Amino acid sequence: QVQLVESGGGLVQAGGSLRLSCQASTRTFSTYAMAWFRQAPGKDREFVARSIFSGQIDYADSVKGRFTMSRDNAKKTVYLQMNSLKPEDTAVYYCNGNANWKLLGRDGGSWGQGTQVTVSS
Repeated sequence: QVQLVESGGGLVQAGGSLRLSCQASTRTFSTYAMAWFRQAPGKDREFVARSIFSGQIDYADSVKGRFTMSRDNAKKTVYLQMNSLKPEDTAVYYCNGNANWKLLGRDGGSWGQGTQVTVSS
């Protein structure tokens, strides 16, 4: 199982920025599909962004234009740059990886431990 280690969460005021990082242990990281999900208290886990094998990056409508996902294959790391943060972005953010991009978000894939992002109004 691939190990994913996240960092970068914290407390920020509305309108501020944070950058999350997720480092993977797999040697085949360059071919690994990666994604970010988040879960707010009392809500289901929701998709935020994904990076699949073709270099395509997709975003949830709620973060489009504010969040940017990127990856550095040499460092086996994906990033989530979050700008113009809103209180409704408050959640635990998880990175997720899978050799098959169609299986992103499934419980059987690799998940990070989660990092808390809190946006105050």
